[in-house]
Amino acid sequence: MVAGESVFILPFLLSRIFRPTFLSVFQLTNFELGSLYSIYGIIAMLSYVFGGAIADRFAPKKLMAISLIMTAMGGYLLATFPSYYILQFIYAYWGFSTIFLFWAAMIKATRSWGGLNRQGKAFGLLEGGRGIVAASIGALGVAVFALFLPEHIQSTSFGDRQNAFRAVILLASSMIIVIGFLVLLFLKDNIIQTKSTVSKKASWEKILKVIKIPAVWLLVLIVLSAYVGYKVTDILSLYAAEVMLFDEVNAARVGSYQMYLRPIVCISIGFFADHTSNSIWLIIGFIILLVGALMFASGNVQSPLNALFFLSVIITGIGTYGLRTLYFASIQEGNIPYAITGTAVGVISIIGYTPDIFMGPIMGQLLDQNPGVKGHQYVFGLLAVFAFIGLITSIKFRSMVKKK
Repeated sequence: MVAGESVFILPFLLSRIFRPTFLSVFQLTNFELGSLYSIYGIIAMLSYVFGGAIADRFAPKKLMAISLIMTAMGGYLLATFPSYYILQFIYAYWGFSTIFLFWAAMIKATRSWGGLNRQGKAFGLLEGGRGIVAASIGALGVAVFALFLPEHIQSTSFGDRQNAFRAVILLASSMIIVIGFLVLLFLKDNIIQTKSTVSKKASWEKILKVIKIPAVWLLVLIVLSAYVGYKVTDILSLYAAEVMLFDEVNAARVGSYQMYLRPIVCISIGFFADHTSNSIWLIIGFIILLVGALMFASGNVQSPLNALFFLSVIITGIGTYGLRTLYFASIQEGNIPYAITGTAVGVISIIGYTPDIFMGPIMGQLLDQNPGVKGHQYVFGLLAVFAFIGLITSIKFRSMVKKK
C-alpha cells in the first residue's frame, strides 16, 4: 500500500495537489506540464509490456525496491528547479523507473495476496491504502509548504514559493528512499508458487496468448475510460484556484482533501464487490463518474457556490476511485490465468494508460486557450464522453462474465 502510492508522489501527486504552485515555480503553462506527462506516458507505454514479462520471472519486492530508490533520485534533481529541457529528461526517467520494474510486480503481488475469492478486498485495500498514503503525504506536504511561507500568503515572493516547494520535494524524495528499503526488508515473495507461476515460457508467447483473450480487450477500454477520470482529478486544485477563487494553500488543501475519499470508497467497494460481482460495480462506477462529469461540465459550479463544488468533487471522486479499485480486480472474473498475470497487466496497461500521453496536452490546451470556467467545462465534457464509453464496455463485460 505504502510503496504503491509513494512511487508516484514525485511525477503525479505533487503536481496534482499543488498544481497552481507547480506551474508557477517551474514557470510552466498547462500545455507544457501536459507535455511532460506525455513524455512520461510514452516511456511508460513501452515499459508496461516488457515490465510485465519481468514481473512473471522475478520477486516483486526486489523489483519494487529498486524502482522506488531510482524514482527518488529524480526528485533530488527536480528540487534544483531545472530548465524545461531537464524536466523533460526527468519525466522520461520517471516513466521508466516507476513502471518498468514496479507496476506489474505490484499488481501481481496483490493478486497473489487476494487468492481466488478475495480479489475485491485485496485491490480495495491496495487502493484504499494508497489513498490513505496519498492523503497523509498530501496533508504533510501542504503543512510543510505553508510552514515555509510568510504569514500573508498573497504577498509571497517567487523565491519564497520556490524555497517552500523545494522543502516539499526533498521531504518526499527522502521518504521514498526509506520506503524502498522497507519494501526490500519486509515485503514477502509471491504466496502462490506453482510450476505455472514460475514458467520460463518466452515473453512473446505469453503476450500472444494474452491478446487472444476477449476479456483483455474489454478491460483495456474499461481501464482507458476510467483512467481519463483519474487524470482529470489533476485539475481539481486548479479549478479551486481559477473558478472557486481559493488562494494557493487552500487550493492545495482541496487537492489533498479529495484524496481522503479514496480509502473510504476503495475499501467499501472492494468488500461489496466480493459479495456480488466486480462487473456490476464497474457499471455503477461509470454511472457515478458520468454524473459528476456532467455537473462540472454544466458550468454551474462556480464561486461562491462552495457547497456545490465540494458535492461535485465528492461524486466525481467516488466514481473515479471506485473504478480504480475494480478494473484489475476484474482480471480474476475475466478468467485470465494467474501465471500470465504480469503479462496481462502489461498488455492492458499499454493501451489503458495512454491517457498519460494524450490527456495532459489536451487538458492543457483547453485550459490555456479558454481561461476560467469555460476551459474546465470542456475538460469535464470530454470526461463525460469517456465515462459513457466505459459504461457501455462494462455492460458488455458483465454480459460476457454471466455467459461464462
